Amino acid sequence: MADWSAEQYLKFEDERTRPARDLLAQVPTVAPGKVADIGCGPGNSTALLVERWPEAAVVGVDTSADMLRQARERLPQHKFIEANVAHWAPPAGTEVLFANAVFQWVPDHLKHLKRLLSGLSEGGVLAVQMPDNLDEPSHIMMREVAFQEPWRHQLSKAAELRDSLPKPGVYYDALRPLCSRLEIWHTVYNHVLDDAVAVVEWVKGTGLRPFVDPLDLPERKAYLAAYTARIAAAYPPQADGKVLLRFPRIFIVAIK
Repeated sequence: MADWSAEQYLKFEDERTRPARDLLAQVPTVAPGKVADIGCGPGNSTALLVERWPEAAVVGVDTSADMLRQARERLPQHKFIEANVAHWAPPAGTEVLFANAVFQWVPDHLKHLKRLLSGLSEGGVLAVQMPDNLDEPSHIMMREVAFQEPWRHQLSKAAELRDSLPKPGVYYDALRPLCSRLEIWHTVYNHVLDDAVAVVEWVKGTGLRPFVDPLDLPERKAYLAAYTARIAAAYPPQADGKVLLRFPRIFIVAIK
């Protein structure tokens, strides 16, 4: 895929940051010395960690140069590195590993969650949030349009870039032997957006990228028009004209 766009992602900064706030609220660590924000994006989640633990050495990790540029502008006193979590290990002594909406993109992510949790010292925390929305209309319709002509050939692999998440019990069985306490829960957000076009703008910054990045401009416009028409039917306006974007997410807090 092309690089992520920090500008597109931040169009819904408050809504995208809300799950990070909810996840952080469940992290019990009082005063960690080292904290890592895995998949830090444009630094919106990193800012929460800095605010919570102002004395900690907080490092942000991401694969996107544009996201990291924005993060460094936001938090110039903190360190940000370009790395893929599948090949990255936290600095020695890191006590909190925080990952907001990144591991759903990591192949075989359960293996890496186990690896990271195993590397923590006693009392260390792995806190993870992932969208669990592949069965929502916003994502079902990405695939439905992609499987139509004339996009079928170019986009046949797009849906394979992200797998459905395992059930909570799978995470529990894999992680519980590695920690002293494990909490797993789902939250379903209903984000209030202006209209169906806003739903499309939201997913342009994340889940829609594998479907539009391979297309040239005319093809992209045609795909988005077909997709937007379906979204308008699936997300009808409320009494005040707004639409509700239903968005399930899974949360995991593991204490070593």
